[in-house]
Amino acid sequence: MATSLQLIEAAERLRSAVNCCRFSPPIALIYNPLDYAWAVHEAYLRKAGGGRKKIIFLGMNPGPFGMTQTGVPFGEVAAVRDWLELERPVGKPAQEHPKRPVTGFACTRSEVSGRRLWGLFASRFGRARDFFEQHFVLNYCPLVFMEAGGRNLTPDKLPVCEQATLFAVCDEHLREVVRILAAEWVIGVGDFAYKRAVHALQGEPVRLGRILHPSPASPAANRDWSGQATAQMRALGLWD
Repeated sequence: MATSLQLIEAAERLRSAVNCCRFSPPIALIYNPLDYAWAVHEAYLRKAGGGRKKIIFLGMNPGPFGMTQTGVPFGEVAAVRDWLELERPVGKPAQEHPKRPVTGFACTRSEVSGRRLWGLFASRFGRARDFFEQHFVLNYCPLVFMEAGGRNLTPDKLPVCEQATLFAVCDEHLREVVRILAAEWVIGVGDFAYKRAVHALQGEPVRLGRILHPSPASPAANRDWSGQATAQMRALGLWD
């Protein structure tokens, strides 16, 4: 079976598994883009997931104006529409917070992290298909967590018992993707993703590294993030 089809089946299993997880306050709402934005995510896997990959870039979970809107990891709208050339109908989560509406490709807010990450890939590789010859981008967790007021809550802030259930599912999915793509490297985009990769991939024949997360919340990332990330990739012996 083609690797892209294996990834689609794996993502369907992940979607079902995380939907069975239960979370307590302060989490009030959960969005799963693998449900309401599945059409785009499936198209992404078909486009990006063909063949073996040398490098998987691993993010944490969807940002409010990225994968939350488009179903693509780090999925800043313009990058997904114009560079990845993907655009499909996007539905709505079962419950939607008024401060965090899902408008899909009509979203006018830019996901800075996604703009920086996909922008670096575009500037270095030119065409998306050239990037995907050896690279793939994946989020560790597909869920978006919100408090009652609409504030984003990242997976590392979950109670330990709830982390254990969710992370076990996400760890297994990460291992499955690495095996499907026969990846040589997993690069954590930020410390959380790197640490989860270290935990999940013990004993797997894959090498691990990390790059600085492109979030504007990090002062370091606001000082030539693309230059720093490129230097980190070169220091790992990649991107010569």
